[in-house]
Amino acid sequence: MQALRVANLALLVLYPIAWFAPLMRAGLLPLFGLSEISVMTGLQSLWASDIFLALVVTVFALFAPYLKTMGLALLQFGLLSPRLSKPLEVLGKLAMADIFLIALSITLTKGIGVGRIEVAWGLYLFTFCILASMLISWKTQQLMFRTAN
Repeated sequence: MQALRVANLALLVLYPIAWFAPLMRAGLLPLFGLSEISVMTGLQSLWASDIFLALVVTVFALFAPYLKTMGLALLQFGLLSPRLSKPLEVLGKLAMADIFLIALSITLTKGIGVGRIEVAWGLYLFTFCILASMLISWKTQQLMFRTAN
């Protein structure tokens, strides 16, 4: 359980790094330079143009994964009731929806062929954080269930 606690607490540091890391590089034409897009720069653009979508992405990309990680830490240290593990699981699934939205936008942009888009290391880090959080949660639930019986 100690390794799961350390891994989960590491996510509290890795998530903010992933939010500011470049998810992709995009440009209109191959002749011009590519702009780096991170979760934060994408949110800044969305807040200026589409508040509803910005709110949805903010919940999926920032609040859901971070609240889930904090809740799981509280659960691991015995400061939160095990009954709340199911709502934490839902938060993890909401965070995975953001990865789907990013992948969908990359696929659509590449399919249209108007501009150029390249996946950057931040997308891999953000995806790793989400998947690691899901694995840590799953293993924590297994250990807690095993010790309860």
